Amino acid sequence: MSTHAPEAQLVAQPATLDEAVAALADVPAAVPVAGGTDLMASVNAGLLRPAALVGLGRLTELRGWAYQDGHALLGACLTHSRMSRPDFSALIPALAAAARSAGPPQVRNAGTLGGNIISAAPSGDTLPVLAALEATLLVAVPGGEGRQIPISHLLAGRDRLNPGELLAHVRVPLLHAPQTFLKATSRTGPARALASVAVVLDPLRREVRCAVGAVAPMPLRPLDAERWVASLVDWDGQRGLAPEALAAFGDYVGMACIPDPRPGKDGGEPAQLPPAVLHLRRTVAALARRGLGRALR
Repeated sequence: MSTHAPEAQLVAQPATLDEAVAALADVPAAVPVAGGTDLMASVNAGLLRPAALVGLGRLTELRGWAYQDGHALLGACLTHSRMSRPDFSALIPALAAAARSAGPPQVRNAGTLGGNIISAAPSGDTLPVLAALEATLLVAVPGGEGRQIPISHLLAGRDRLNPGELLAHVRVPLLHAPQTFLKATSRTGPARALASVAVVLDPLRREVRCAVGAVAPMPLRPLDAERWVASLVDWDGQRGLAPEALAAFGDYVGMACIPDPRPGKDGGEPAQLPPAVLHLRRTVAALARRGLGRALR
């Protein structure tokens, strides 16, 4: 494994989660590495120079998933390729769809769920899905039972991993209801998202949850749009919506995520959004409209 950073050394290759946490506690400056797709890109671009690395490749306990009280407990080292398979798609369809679009095969084979979360790139494909599902991160800590972080808190910078801590699992509710993930790119095939939208139905709570990725530093939740469209859904019937309602929901989401400029202090006409930004808003609106429409079929 070449990092293009001669000073970075692999100081440990633990076989268990406890060993991994102990290794990180022994070398607080060490950075954990699993697939390394995001980490090595940052290293090669000169954005990151880790003093040491702790390899997670031998932690088989973090490469699968389990069921726990109506939730799926996903290992942080679960690869995008593994999440793309039909059995996982039946479990969490939107996350499987995001994993399938996460890049070319070599990236999907190496890249992990935990790496996508910790790198927190705005265009990370799994992030809007996890935000819409309101996932919880389970963090292993030195000498303790661990702690939990709502994914929205981590992505917003309200809570961060401390030195010696390691993201171990992601807990996702199993909703047994339709959910979709769509993204727009600048070219055909797997590519970095210009905008992405995850839509999740939660019939038990009678909620529609939507998260928009790639247009801001973290996924955006248009809460007012969610509540408005959920009030229109016939949760006890066919759940379908008229095309006009779907279009209005898309516009609502687009405006919420990319609002018009505020009027100037002098009361004059507000500045106009650049054409490229207007196009991005229309793209978000189209993705939200299509995503909800497919979920309600």
